[in-house]
Amino acid sequence: MQDAESLANIKSCLMVIMLLAFAQNAQSEATPFHENHHYQPVWTSPIARHELLQAINELADDGLNPADYHQEALRDIIHRSAVDASQTLPEELDLIFTDAFLLLAAHLRDGKVDSQTIQAQWLSQKRQPLLQSTLEQALQDETVYQTLQSFKPPFPAYQKLREYRRQLSGLLGRPWPLHDSGPTIHPGDSDPRIPAIRQQLRLLGDLPPADHDTHYSALDTPESQLYAGNLITAIPAFQARHGLEPDGLVGKKTLEALNIMPIERIRQIDANLERWRWLPDSLGDTYVLVNIAGYDMVLVENGKEVMHQRVIVGDPFRQTPVFSDRIRYLVFNPTWTVPRTLMIKDQLPKLQADPGYLSRMNFKVYKGWGASRVEMAPDEIDWNALTADNFPYQLIQQPGPNNSLGQVKFMFPNKHAIYLHDTPGQYHFSREQRTISSGCIRVERPFELAERLLTLNSSWTQENIRQARQENEPVKAILDKSVPVHLQYWTTWVDKAGTLQIRKDVYGRDRRLVDALRSDVKGNLQLTPRSHP
Repeated sequence: MQDAESLANIKSCLMVIMLLAFAQNAQSEATPFHENHHYQPVWTSPIARHELLQAINELADDGLNPADYHQEALRDIIHRSAVDASQTLPEELDLIFTDAFLLLAAHLRDGKVDSQTIQAQWLSQKRQPLLQSTLEQALQDETVYQTLQSFKPPFPAYQKLREYRRQLSGLLGRPWPLHDSGPTIHPGDSDPRIPAIRQQLRLLGDLPPADHDTHYSALDTPESQLYAGNLITAIPAFQARHGLEPDGLVGKKTLEALNIMPIERIRQIDANLERWRWLPDSLGDTYVLVNIAGYDMVLVENGKEVMHQRVIVGDPFRQTPVFSDRIRYLVFNPTWTVPRTLMIKDQLPKLQADPGYLSRMNFKVYKGWGASRVEMAPDEIDWNALTADNFPYQLIQQPGPNNSLGQVKFMFPNKHAIYLHDTPGQYHFSREQRTISSGCIRVERPFELAERLLTLNSSWTQENIRQARQENEPVKAILDKSVPVHLQYWTTWVDKAGTLQIRKDVYGRDRRLVDALRSDVKGNLQLTPRSHP
C-alpha cells in the first residue's frame, strides 16, 4: 500500500515539474491577463477551480474535447491542492487555469472552428479584452461555471441536440449490427434481419422498450422475424426522420440509415452543435431560416414559426453557401442575368444544339457590358464559333412564364450573389433530394412568403401584389424594415415535436468539420514541455 502511495506521489510530483517547465516556457493568450495582475495568482478560490473543471468535464455533450482545455492537468493540480490545502498555487500553474477558461469561453461563444476556413482557431484579438474582463468578474463573483454556460448558444434547439448526444453516447461500446442490402422487406414478410432491426429501433427510441410498450404482443418479441405489430408504424417514422420516403418498405436506403453506427451519429451531432455556435446570439424576432441540408425554409414571426416550405438548393458542384444577411426588397417579374460561368457551361451548349432556344426562352443578347453594351440579334451570331475564352456576350432572360427566377425574387445583396426566388419547375419539389440549382434557393410557394413579408412590413397590400404580378416588367417592392435571413447547413436537428431529424450530408461538409473539431488549436497553451533554444 505504501509503495502504491509512493508511486502516486512520485507521479504527481513529476506532473507538477513538467507543468512548471512547460508553463515557464509557454506563450499564451492568458499571459496579458496575468501581466495586468502583476503575475500574482488569481485562481486562489477552490470553488472557482472546481467550477472550471466541472464545466470542462461536461464538454463532451457539447461536441468538444475536454482534453483540449487541460482537463488532466487541472484535475491533478486541484487534487494536489486538496491534499495540501496550505499549498499556494504557483503563478505558472495559475496560468493554465486562465488559458483553459479563455479558450473554452471563446469556443463556446464563437465556435472552435472558423466557419470560413474550417480551421481550428483561438479567438480574434478584438474579442480578447472582453473575455478577460468577463473572467475578472467571474473570479470576483465565484461564478466561473455559470459564466461559461452563458457563452453557449441561447437556443432551445442547441440544448435539445446536446441532450440527444448524451443519450446516444450511452450506446457506445454496444454491438451494432450491420445489414446487407438483400431483398426489400415488406410489411407482413418474415425475415431474419427483423429481430436486429427491432432492437436497433428500440435503442434509437423509435420503438419503446418492450416492458413499457402497451401494444407489445407476441409479434414484437425479440425472436420474432415477422414484420408486423409496432414495426408497421415505427419503420415509416424512422424513414421520415431520416429524410426518406416513409413507405414502410425496408430497402437499401432504409438499411443504410439503420447501419449508421452510434459514433457516426454522435460525430454528426458534434458538427451541427458547432454550426449553432457560429450563429449570432439572436436570430431576430422575425426572420427567414433556410436549412440547406434539410431542403426546407421557415418563417418565424415574434418567436413563432408561421410558415414552412420546401426549397431547392445548389447541387454539389455549385453549393449554396452558409451565411446570414437581411432581406431588403423583393422584385416581381424579375429579369435573369445569366452568370458567366453558367453562360459557358450551361447555356452555350444549348445554344449550339438548338438555335431557337434563345427566342423560345425569351432571352436578349448583349455584346459588351454596362452602358456601352449593344443588343444583338441572336441569329446574327455564330454560336458554334464561341468558346469559353471567346464569349463577349451577356444573356438576360426577360420576365415571363419561362423565366428561371419565376415571378418573384427576394433580395439580400451579398458577395455570393445568392437569393431566394420562384421557379417555373414546381415539379422538382416532389424530389427526395433537391440539390439541383446553381446555388440560389428556389422556394416552393414564394407568393405566400412575399405576401407575408410585404403586408406586415410595408405599405403593400394583396391588391398591390396582384397588380405587380400582372406587369410585364420588373417591379421593385422595398421592405420598411429589412428581415434577417439565415442560410444554414444542418444535417441533424431536433424538430418541434422533439424528434431527432437526420439528413444526408449532401455536400460532404460534416467529415471535414468533425476533423477540424478534433484537431489541436494553434496558439493555445500546449501541455508539452518546451526546451530553451
